[in-house]
Amino acid sequence: MSQTVQKAEEAKKSSVTAAKPYPFYLGGLAASFAGSITHPLDLTKVRLQTSEDKKMIQSFRRTISNYGIRGLYDGLTGTLLRQMTYSLMRFAAYDHFKSQLHQGPGPPPVWKLAVAGSCAGGLAGMFGNPAELIMVRMQADRGKPPADRYNYRNAIQGLYAMAKQEGVTSWYRGLVPNGVRSVLMNASQLGSYDWFKHTILDFKMFQDGPIVHFLASLGAGTVATTVCSPADVIKSRVMNAHDNASVLKVIRDSVAKEGPGVFFKGWLPAWIRLQPNTILIFLTLEQLKKGVDRYRRAGGTLL
Repeated sequence: MSQTVQKAEEAKKSSVTAAKPYPFYLGGLAASFAGSITHPLDLTKVRLQTSEDKKMIQSFRRTISNYGIRGLYDGLTGTLLRQMTYSLMRFAAYDHFKSQLHQGPGPPPVWKLAVAGSCAGGLAGMFGNPAELIMVRMQADRGKPPADRYNYRNAIQGLYAMAKQEGVTSWYRGLVPNGVRSVLMNASQLGSYDWFKHTILDFKMFQDGPIVHFLASLGAGTVATTVCSPADVIKSRVMNAHDNASVLKVIRDSVAKEGPGVFFKGWLPAWIRLQPNTILIFLTLEQLKKGVDRYRRAGGTLL
């Protein structure tokens, strides 16, 4: 009798856990952890997109030769600020839109995942644009001639300097390409991760766990890198421009000078950077969610 009661209580706790949303900030925490580890790759990707460096290894060597290992962590405060604004918003909004779009049994269809990701990306792109801008400027700074550098000490000081020197509206420079990239990224990364995860589980070869999360992340990272590359290149160049060039001017000048392939410049470092970043984000996020589940089943009420 006691075992029956115990199982009933566990089932009740499990249903309550499943019905209650996860804390909205889990995605931001997972992304901050992943971003800290993959920051050198992200920094190299931005410098390839905004400088004359042609190869990833060449850019790595130049940074280490000139500034040491610490040079690979230029702009880290910008990355952390970005993750706790942009990434926090995109994961929280994605879960909300997904739950609103699909309330029936079974996993959501792929089009609903894409719509939820697109809506979340649009909101996150606007909310996180100032941090995205500061991050790009700080990462690209040492790849430019000394006279063209911004020399921000950290992300907060950079935002203050921008507001003082260029006006608060400067925080939203590059909003259009950043917003487009954000929509594409979240539709392709978040939506494809859920699709890959559901598809792998449907084969019943693996149980829901780290192997499934790893494989789904691998697929999501590849899809997201390819879909987002053109918008990512344009965004980085617009945000890093000193002459307030328009998006169309940046596109025309880039194509005229480097050809259509410019839109996939930095694809390899972007993929190499995004793959571990995507894997770390989703593996960490899944573990954080399981930790919250265990805490709730144990009777915890704070999360």
